Amino acid sequence: MTRITWLQHNRIRLALHHLREGEGRPLLYLHGLGEAAPPAVPLWLRAWPGPVAALDFTGHGQSTIPIGGGYTSEILLADADIALAALGRATVFGRGLGAFVALMLAGSRPEDVVGAVLADGPGLAGGPTFPTSQSFFTLPRSDTPPDPYALVELTRDLRPPDYAASFVRLALTGSPLDEPITVSAVFRPPWLEAVAAEPGVAHTSIDDALATYAAV
Repeated sequence: MTRITWLQHNRIRLALHHLREGEGRPLLYLHGLGEAAPPAVPLWLRAWPGPVAALDFTGHGQSTIPIGGGYTSEILLADADIALAALGRATVFGRGLGAFVALMLAGSRPEDVVGAVLADGPGLAGGPTFPTSQSFFTLPRSDTPPDPYALVELTRDLRPPDYAASFVRLALTGSPLDEPITVSAVFRPPWLEAVAAEPGVAHTSIDDALATYAAV
């Protein structure tokens, strides 16, 4: 059974699962939309030599489900930032929605994120790339994760390509790495195409990306 560290994000209690203990720089796993931290280190991450931790985003897994929604990727970025502060310098692996959050975290904390790997998974596409009129909706309250509001609101999450690309530039400015972000995803929505086109972004498999960042 994995050890859980409980973290506080305003009124939200976040579950940080320690999937594997050990020495060295940790790998922080950020899950996809509607998912949660896995019960063990996933097969595709077992080559990572150090400890592995996985965060349950707000409204997912064992973390708090807020009343009435209000989800944005920036809220989840704050979740991830709190987890990063608890772990110290780390490499970040993002799956689906977690890939977009990993990108923002790498740009926001370039000295503390030693490489971010962006991989396929649920919620990778996000919402439109420009402002639109949003329809109103009401969902029944659910005490069981994932929160229905998270599923609805985060699939409408606004991700302009130039906004996404700006985090690459921030990462390059503050990171000691020449290629602080690696795109391993096959499916590439507009925001990820823009990221992949930026100088300083690597394109390789998950295994190769983890091996490169582990050697730093």
